[in-house]
Amino acid sequence: ASHFLLTTNDKTVKLWKLAERRKRASGFNLRNDEGQLVDCNSLEMLLVPRYRLMEDMVVEPVCRRVFANAHTYHINSVSVNSDGEHFVSADDLRINLWNLEVSDQCFTIVDSKPANMEELAEVITACEFHPQSCSQFAYCSSKGCIRLCDMRSNALCDHHSKIFEEPEDPSTKSFFSDIIASMSDVKFSHSGRYMLTRDYLTVRVWDVNMERRPVETYAVHDHLRTKLCALYENDWIFDKFECAWSGRDTHILSGSYHNLFRIFDRATKSDVTLEAARDVAKPGQVISAKKVVSVGGSGGGKRKKNEINIESMDFNKKILHPAWHPERNIIALAATNNLYLFQAKL
Repeated sequence: ASHFLLTTNDKTVKLWKLAERRKRASGFNLRNDEGQLVDCNSLEMLLVPRYRLMEDMVVEPVCRRVFANAHTYHINSVSVNSDGEHFVSADDLRINLWNLEVSDQCFTIVDSKPANMEELAEVITACEFHPQSCSQFAYCSSKGCIRLCDMRSNALCDHHSKIFEEPEDPSTKSFFSDIIASMSDVKFSHSGRYMLTRDYLTVRVWDVNMERRPVETYAVHDHLRTKLCALYENDWIFDKFECAWSGRDTHILSGSYHNLFRIFDRATKSDVTLEAARDVAKPGQVISAKKVVSVGGSGGGKRKKNEINIESMDFNKKILHPAWHPERNIIALAATNNLYLFQAKL
């Protein structure tokens, strides 16, 4: 059976067909087993090519379509519609609607570009379709709000149906408030009832029927709140972390620095911090929970083995892109140039 995969780089979206191959053709007349051409004058007899079983299964990717030349700015997200026929691609100022069968034409459904670019105060950071209603989609912005739109109301969805935003506490406002409030990701729950968003320090769960505030808030790395100045100077404060739902919407996954990632249990409000690293994430090995501590350790003395000193954290190692299998307790984490797969202990 074949599967289809939608990928994007800065400006171009591609549709791939993935097929598993357990057999390969061999016994060609004009090519050897390595695929190199042979001299036809050396042929002594004609061969009939045959399919032979391979020792290992091979996954063959084939690019089916290329969707290009529709975005002026870098694409930040793509999302497939529940009808299986359309998808959206979003950049800083526009969201385009595509048909998977048509690669040379799209329709702009959100255009937030101002007439004067000097008046630009907000950019689109992520967009996703509703998992069940093919006409609804949500997108978040650098101002820390989510807009829910319905394509049945208008062809151009510049006017949202709902806006979700938590009022800021004036007593906590600082120079970094607007930066850390910028949302970098939005994900609908599989049921479609909730939305999950990620800003720099927290993940939040929103009920689609309640716009005024989130129903759940989880601090991902609150220990960095005192280091925002250093993070700003090194541009780390602009990192865009993503988030993910578990298959049954009972747990939440998001990444952090030092290749740490956190899993939150919505029922018990408990959480666990784990590390994705080659020396601790060997195949079949059970990984232990980690804890980020200040200088001197949690007990004020010698630091324990499972503790990570906040001063020794490597901010160049970060998990920006996590994913959770829709049916099984398997997660995938993209950490720099490594991909880690973890499975719940059986």
